[in-house]
Amino acid sequence: MSDHLRSHKIKPWHLDRIAIVYIRQSTPQQVIEHKESTNRQYGLVNRAVSLGWPEDRVIVIDEDQGMSGASAEGRLGFQRTLAEVALDHVGLILGLEVSRLARCNKDWHHLLELCARFRTLLADADGLYDPADYNDRLLLGLKGTMSEAELHVLKDRMYQGKLNKARRGELYQLPPIGYVKLPSGEFAIDPDEQVQAAVRLIFDEFDRQDTLHGLLRYLVHHKVQIPVRVRSRANRGQLEWHRPNRATLQNLLHHPTYAGAYRYGHRAVDPRKQQPGRPATGKQFNKPEDCLVLIRDHVPAYITWERFCANVQRLDANRTNKDKPGAPRQGRALLKGLLRCGCCGQRMRVHYGGPKNATYYLRSSHSSSYGEPLCQSFAGQSLDDLVAAQILKAVEPAALEASLAAVADIERAGEGLLKQWSLRVERATYEVERAARQYQACEPENRLVARELERRWEESLRQQRQLEEEFEAWERSAPARLSEEDLEAIRSLATDLPGLWRAETTTPQDRQRVARLLLEEVTAKVDKESERVAVELHWVGGTVTEHTVSRPVSRYDRHSDYPRLVSRLRQLCSGRLSAAEMAERLNAEGFKPPKRTDRFTRDMVQRLTIQLGLVRRKRHGSEEELGKNEYRPAGLARKLGVKRDTVKRWMRVGWVSLRKDDDGHAIIWADASELRRLHELHSLPRTWANKERLAELQKPKQRPAR
Repeated sequence: MSDHLRSHKIKPWHLDRIAIVYIRQSTPQQVIEHKESTNRQYGLVNRAVSLGWPEDRVIVIDEDQGMSGASAEGRLGFQRTLAEVALDHVGLILGLEVSRLARCNKDWHHLLELCARFRTLLADADGLYDPADYNDRLLLGLKGTMSEAELHVLKDRMYQGKLNKARRGELYQLPPIGYVKLPSGEFAIDPDEQVQAAVRLIFDEFDRQDTLHGLLRYLVHHKVQIPVRVRSRANRGQLEWHRPNRATLQNLLHHPTYAGAYRYGHRAVDPRKQQPGRPATGKQFNKPEDCLVLIRDHVPAYITWERFCANVQRLDANRTNKDKPGAPRQGRALLKGLLRCGCCGQRMRVHYGGPKNATYYLRSSHSSSYGEPLCQSFAGQSLDDLVAAQILKAVEPAALEASLAAVADIERAGEGLLKQWSLRVERATYEVERAARQYQACEPENRLVARELERRWEESLRQQRQLEEEFEAWERSAPARLSEEDLEAIRSLATDLPGLWRAETTTPQDRQRVARLLLEEVTAKVDKESERVAVELHWVGGTVTEHTVSRPVSRYDRHSDYPRLVSRLRQLCSGRLSAAEMAERLNAEGFKPPKRTDRFTRDMVQRLTIQLGLVRRKRHGSEEELGKNEYRPAGLARKLGVKRDTVKRWMRVGWVSLRKDDDGHAIIWADASELRRLHELHSLPRTWANKERLAELQKPKQRPAR
């Protein structure tokens, strides 16, 4: 239907407002190549004039050139059009067709709703429409639906074509590091020998380092660089050498192409995670087995598929969370990430404390997160010693083979680095010769060019000298080739595995790696009534072995041998032996103290016999020296029914009033109220709710003047 037959829809108030000509092409390529379509859209200005709008009242909005109409997000021109309509400034909107304005029903009907409310007309190549009119609104809605369906058909047709090509393994994107793209479109291993050596060195060294950060530190320490082919148009395909970084190494180790596999669909788009105006966002990386297409043995490979899977599993296991043990750490704890609580089954964490930075294993997440009691904790040295002994026992038959493999691995690592340095020096020599040929090919009279070529020659010579100096420094610091004596020394270590395990050159990370190779997990359950800890070792392969280990406890009476120890001490005391002699007897008979030591001493036996009442204590000074309400530390401990060590701790931190006698021995003053305070201080739980009361109880009463 022609416009002159529908001109009755144009009212005076329409002509009082502006007319908008909306122009859009979907891609920058269409803007450049489809010029006739662009010219037709700009020609709509004349049509607005023919409908009665003055030319100076016709506004052209073309900010959305080169943008898709699938969404209004990021389309400033469409958003400006909506704003002008909502401000009641627009009488007519012209577009070559509905699809120019929007290919999304949500955006299209939003525009129709605003135009109907503010009495704005719409026009395309087919006619003039009033969104407030039922028939026109129905027709416009149908056009919008068809426009969106057309976009879906076009996109699906192109996607299915790409997917069909990908299923044949013929749709290649940008090649990863170490590969080049042939004119036929396929991937091939980079022909540059140094590039191949660098990529292979990365995979070989990751097998030795076991962690991504360890690999990165190794490459930086040995000045190994990453080969990168430039992808920009100016220097496309040119080889550059970049310093290694974590992201590049992580992508390289996770890329299945290095194992000869072709993949497609590894970066699926999640619409929920997309950010407005940023079409590249919302991508999530799929595992190789979750990709739309995965074809193994399709491209040239650097490593085997089994080796690639092992690398991915190792990287995943190095992530520290409740299901993964995390990477080996520098701490002395052998079972970090492997030990689980035998009570609740959760992973136990490691804590280091005390003057000797001793190892403790504890299960405290519920305590710190929910205020619940501590599940269990214990000193870890005895457990680590038990597990280490079992590991050495398990690997002893293969010790000789392991030593020979270590020798071969050391030699391979040295050869890999030497090859990298040799290839770098060779490339630097080539660059010098190339710069010299360019300079010599220049006409001597052409000084404008000759000066620049001379500068490049000198720069390449300087870089060559610097590289040769670095190579010489590396050769001086690098380990020499193993001699026969060195090889024999390494083989001899197979007969002394405990010595090798405890050697200073064996790092905590080395011990943890060995433990993780043999053990899947270790569970420990503490018997809170004794020193016993029930241990289960879950070996790789499914074997489970049960053991019992002793932990340090705070008191003798919590030791399982306590009744037998008391009985033996009674017998020894009746024989009138000295404390030193009794200590020797107890050690010879296998008795052990409850705390972190393996042998009884004279002082320990003396204190224990006095505590049991088997001998009388030799007191410092006379009882006549004690005044009213005064006690020796041992006497106050008996009065309160606490351990003497507790009283000594109170003395150290200043929670009791004390003085010294003439011999320098402590005398504590405590009247009835002080005794009640100290008794409450000892019995009150150390919880957050009691912290204010504890602070009050820790302040001793001022002693009255004597």
